[in-house]
Order: sequence, then C-alpha cells, then structure tokens
Amino acid sequence: MANVLKVQEQDSITHLAAAGWSIRRIARQLGLDRKTVRRYLLESGSATADSSVSKSPPISTAGSDALAEPKSPISTAGSGSPPEGVVTWVEALRAEPGRPGRCDAYAECIAAKLETGLTAQRIFQDLVAEVGFNGSYESVKRFVRRLRRADPQRVWRVEVEPGEEAQVDFGTGAWVIDPASGRRRRPWVLRVVLSFSRKAYSEAFFRQDTEHFIRGLENAWRAFGGVARTVNLDNLKAAVLHADWADPDLNPKLGAFARHYGFAVLPCRPRTPEHKGKTENGIGYLKKNALHGRSFPSLAAHNEHLAVWERTIADPRIHGTTRQQVSARFATLEKAALLPLPPSLFPVFHEARRDVHRDSYVEVERAYYAVPPEYIQRSVWARWDTREVRLFNERWEQIGLHRRLERGQFSECLGLGGGRGPLDRQIAYWQARAMALGEPCGQWAAGVLERKGPIGLRTLMGLISLADTHPFRALNDACQRALAHGAWRLRDVRTLLEASPATQLPLAFQSHHPLIRNLAEYGLFIQNHA
Repeated sequence: MANVLKVQEQDSITHLAAAGWSIRRIARQLGLDRKTVRRYLLESGSATADSSVSKSPPISTAGSDALAEPKSPISTAGSGSPPEGVVTWVEALRAEPGRPGRCDAYAECIAAKLETGLTAQRIFQDLVAEVGFNGSYESVKRFVRRLRRADPQRVWRVEVEPGEEAQVDFGTGAWVIDPASGRRRRPWVLRVVLSFSRKAYSEAFFRQDTEHFIRGLENAWRAFGGVARTVNLDNLKAAVLHADWADPDLNPKLGAFARHYGFAVLPCRPRTPEHKGKTENGIGYLKKNALHGRSFPSLAAHNEHLAVWERTIADPRIHGTTRQQVSARFATLEKAALLPLPPSLFPVFHEARRDVHRDSYVEVERAYYAVPPEYIQRSVWARWDTREVRLFNERWEQIGLHRRLERGQFSECLGLGGGRGPLDRQIAYWQARAMALGEPCGQWAAGVLERKGPIGLRTLMGLISLADTHPFRALNDACQRALAHGAWRLRDVRTLLEASPATQLPLAFQSHHPLIRNLAEYGLFIQNHA
C-alpha cells in the first residue's frame, strides 16, 4: 500500500518542484523516499514519466557525434527546455574555467545516475560497460565530487538550553597491554557530553553491551551530580533494538533505566552523525589529545588516565564554539538545571540457569565460579552484573557470592600441592597440621621435609590422613619409634602402626628392681608364718 502524505507535505513537494528542485533534493530535504515524491508529482501533474530521474537514460553508442551532445535526462512536461536541477548543475560545471575533462561528454548521464543513488564506482562500471569509457575511475570520482559540490545541502546548527540534552557515543580507546603476557586488547570508550556546557565524562569498557552502556551512563550522571532531560544517541544495538526515527524500539533495560533516572532517550536518524555532532567532535578530541600514542597496562589504568585528563585538560579548556571555559560554564549555568539524582542506583543484572560441573564450578560469561560441593551435577541460578556474581539454589536461597572475574579466570582453585596458594604456603600449612597431632608427629614431619624437600609434602599429607583411622597416641608412638630408627618413609610409619606392640618394642626382663623383692625373702616369710 502506498504511503499517504499529509497535506502540508504534498504542498511542499509541489512548491519545491515548481521552484526547480530535483526529485532527489526534495526527497532529501523532506525526509521522504524518491519514489513517493515522484508519485505525487505525477498525480499532481507537475511532472510526467519522462521527468523521472530514478532511471538512468540510455547512453547512445551510434557514434562520437551522439556522445558529444547527449540529450538531457530530465525534461519539463509541455516544453523542450530542461528544468532547473541536474542539468543546471551540469551547465554550471561546464561554465567553469579550465580544460574539459574526459567525463564532460557524459555529464548529464553521470548526473542522472548520481540522482538514482549510484556510487561513483558503479557509475564508472556502467560507463565502461555501456559506452567503452576509456577514462579512469579517479576522473569519475573527481567529477562526482564536483557535481555534489554544485548542490550542497544546508546543515542546521542545533543549540539547547542548560540541562536539556546529553549526547552519547562510543569510540575506540588506547591499547591495553598486559605486562606479563604481552596480550593486547583495544577497549571502547563511552563519552557523554552535555550539549550546553560541553562538560564530558569518559569511561573505557571491553564490551559495548547494554550492561556496560547503562553503567557508564549511570557513572556519568553521578559524576555530573545530576541528569540531563534527554539523551541523544545513535542506534547502537546496546540501546536500540529497532531503528525508527518516529517510533524507536528501545532496549527494555535502557527504557527502565531512563524511567529510573527520569530522562528521555531520543535516538537520531540512522547514518546522520551531524545530529550528534557535539559528541562526535568530543570523541575526536579525546582520541587526538588524550589517547593518541598511549597504551596502558590495565583497563583500570586506562580509566584513571581518562578521569585525570577530563579534570585537568578537558574541563579547564576554552571551548572553540562557546568561547568559555567548560568547567566554569557547567558550574555557573548548567549544573543547577540538571534533574536531581535518584536515591539509589539502577539494579541492572543478567540472570540464567547454570549446570554445576564435576569440578564444582559454574560458567558465567566465560569465567568460572565455585559452588558448594553438594550442588555438583545439579542446576543453580546465576545472577550477575559488572560488579559481582550471585548464585542461588532452586529455592532462591543464596549459596555463593563472588566478585566479577575476567574471562578464563577461576574464583578459587588448588595449587601445585593440591591446596590453595603457593607451594611454600601449602608446606607450612601441612607441617602445622602435623604438629597439631602431637610433638612426635611434628618432629618426624620436620625431619621428612629437611631430607626430602618439597616432595615430602605428599608424605605429610599421607601422615595427616592416617589420623582418620588411627588414634593420636598410636600415631605419635609410631612416629617416635620411626625417629629412633631413622625411618623417613610413610610406609615405615604404617608398618609400625600395624605391627603388634611386642614386635614393635621387645621388652628386656630385669632380674633386680627396687620394687621387686628377692624370692628368698618370700621363702623366709612363708617359714615364719607356717
């Protein structure tokens, strides 16, 4: 079904066509499709089918005389004279001083093809295929640039009141180079510029998703001490699901965030960067002044540099347009006009079910977080944002809380010796546990480490495990006997534990002892009492 335009739009098309405007220029000025403009001109009688500029005219190949004087691609209904428009541009170009170029003979055809939206490369290909054009692609590009300069379009300046608008966009940041591995990553820099004072906030992220976009914008509001009434942004996927200038389909989380802070989101037209020129220029200024030729060891160092640069360089500068100091203009005129901040931050998070692996970890955004072992091979719920990861069981009871990790990292894991931390810390830990069993056990453990070194750690771990099946007294007796015999292997301690007491320590019978009387005395006692 054809689009139905409003009466004022139809009148505008008719009046602009009567003024000699081309269909392409009318469509661009009114934001309409060229086919719609052409249809209304035909219906109103202002143009005929011959006046359509959407189709390229055939290029005659009858000979050089036909090419020398090509016919006008546009004709006015009822007359043989060309209208003002494409042909007028061509005539203006031909009137310019200088030597004629190879493209001058095909000027009307090139202009007509340009009106249909063809690129310079496509026009060059058509000329070569249709008429055997022997010029270069560069000559066609230069001619197309001259045609476009002949009909420049006005770009209106937009200025706003204090606190009325903030413009937002992403730009590439400086390299972040890990000093240990040498790995390089280039982050994205979110720049938020208040349109009135040009006060700005910048923050670097490794991702352009909705979560980071919202957190960066929230940090900007907190840094400004208030909220702008509208946010002008392009149609990035983190903010806009479906681009439509009249009725954009915003990301639901961004819509909830805007309601929480009380501002309106106004995406600009697609492919029109001039609608948010303040942040476009601000991104360019940041790249050339703050980040050009720099690299940082971490994302935190990158953001720290941006904060210092904004405070010491960007804010004190005299802006080239306002001719005022940015920080002074913001403090005196705009800060008081910002909307107040809400009492709480916006709770943005992701939520999904996760299966617990056999190693008791769950995976969230390519990082791994530990879960209590009783949930192994079961499902839990994970809720995460840029700061933390929370884990819940099926009854929504919290079973874990971790700080957010980078990709490939683990929240907790075992070291070389099977414990947590470096090897020296694990050796000290197991030696302390052996000493807690008793002094003989501690002395035997110290002797093992002195003779075996780090490999003795496993011997100590085996000694501790014997306490699960043997009494402390028996274990200490075995270690005491092992010390006496110079036995430093765990199997010797096991043998002493399993052997009988007589075999372990044979007792030597004594014939004399202060507590034992001579048998002759017992004989005299019996005789005296018989």
